[in-house]
Amino acid sequence: MKFLRNHWFHVGLVFFSGLAFYMVFWGQGASYLQKLLVASAMALFLHQTEEYILPGGASPVINHDFYGNHSENYDRFPGNWNSIMIVNVSAWIFYIWAIFSPKFIYLGAATMFFNLFQVLGHGIKMNVAMKTWYNPGMATSLLLFLPISLAYFIYVSQTGLLAGWGWLWSVLAAALLMAITVVLPVQLLKKEDSACPIPARQLEDYQRVKNFCRIKR
Repeated sequence: MKFLRNHWFHVGLVFFSGLAFYMVFWGQGASYLQKLLVASAMALFLHQTEEYILPGGASPVINHDFYGNHSENYDRFPGNWNSIMIVNVSAWIFYIWAIFSPKFIYLGAATMFFNLFQVLGHGIKMNVAMKTWYNPGMATSLLLFLPISLAYFIYVSQTGLLAGWGWLWSVLAAALLMAITVVLPVQLLKKEDSACPIPARQLEDYQRVKNFCRIKR
């Protein structure tokens, strides 16, 4: 568990490489819908790389700016290094499941709505809270999640795979996905004196990004 907690984002890069290798050599037989779902999963792994490796520092952003914990224990509350790992790794399950079940439209659409939530969070909410023009995860949200998700929704709409009440069920599925992968892990594992604080390197990355990208007035 300790290894995964400290290196899950590196493991994510291995999955990214595996998907890229698959698409190059065997992806010709995949449907357009499946290719979009693969692209979305690959974007997720790159998104997590941007958040936790280069430039890194996303976890303090979530605690300090997204959740608004400005006290000294923002390095472990409400999210700690354990719950942050579970939040991110649990998302893999649904994104990969969607790849192997492309006709399960509500699941695929739910992951795409999840992508758009990232676009709103990183593109607006976190920048406003941090008073910056950039935050870790923003680039992949705008350059990858946004166009991939729009392409998916255009395709399922034009082909009639998603219509009418299906849009509502997809939004509800996205809300459930958010509850399972984000809300529950954070709420169930939050502890003000958690023994799994965010590592010092993440805190340093956070301060470096915030100082460099601060909007000066």
